[in-house]
Amino acid sequence: MRSHNRCRSSSNQTIQVPAANRVFILSDVRLYREGLAWSLSQRPEIEMVGAAAPSGGGLAEAVSSTPTAVLVDFAMPEVLNLSKALNRLIPGVKVIAFAASEVDDDLLVCAEAGIVGFVTPDASIDDLVDAIRKTLRGEILCSARMTGLLFQRLATLSEATQVPSKMRPLTRREYEIAELINKGMSNKEIARLLRIASATVKNHVHNILEKLQVSRRGAVGAILRGSSWAQWTILLTTVQTSV
Repeated sequence: MRSHNRCRSSSNQTIQVPAANRVFILSDVRLYREGLAWSLSQRPEIEMVGAAAPSGGGLAEAVSSTPTAVLVDFAMPEVLNLSKALNRLIPGVKVIAFAASEVDDDLLVCAEAGIVGFVTPDASIDDLVDAIRKTLRGEILCSARMTGLLFQRLATLSEATQVPSKMRPLTRREYEIAELINKGMSNKEIARLLRIASATVKNHVHNILEKLQVSRRGAVGAILRGSSWAQWTILLTTVQTSV
């Protein structure tokens, strides 16, 4: 399933204009995914590259289509595992949950699983397109109520978690680059993937090492795998980016 924006030149020839945002939908409800895919395919800024159920090869289909954003049905019981797999298999992809609940416990586990956008059940297609556009710019998207819940959870987590005093939380971009470092990517590979200058990546890496109080890139992964610190910094950067 593909959607392309076309325009006419002065010579009446059809010119193909590629859409900026490649979107794939994962939902186990056929009516939802097909209806949503059709609606999004009518938008010139969206290129629909597929829609499938997670079972029966849907995840593999999503990976092979190399989307920039994947919409996942929040009601699916496997939504968190899917999000983790998508982030692992498609570096740089943005995972957005649609029909998402506003339960605070759900928000934290979604953030940990790599979901960066939340669209509530009463959202419109315009809201969903806006979410896709903003998350691809590196923003975290959630409702005002969700932001409030994240602040409440942050306060609780800060009291319960021993955070190393010398460590400072990473920004969302720094955390994204730290995850790519952990996957073994070089500065040039990261720059190419994120479409930023190599010098910019180098500056981010310097800041990451300084904030984590380490001198080697190899030490970054060990810190990211520390669950207490990781929960704290993911939640904090999510709140900072949302407000």
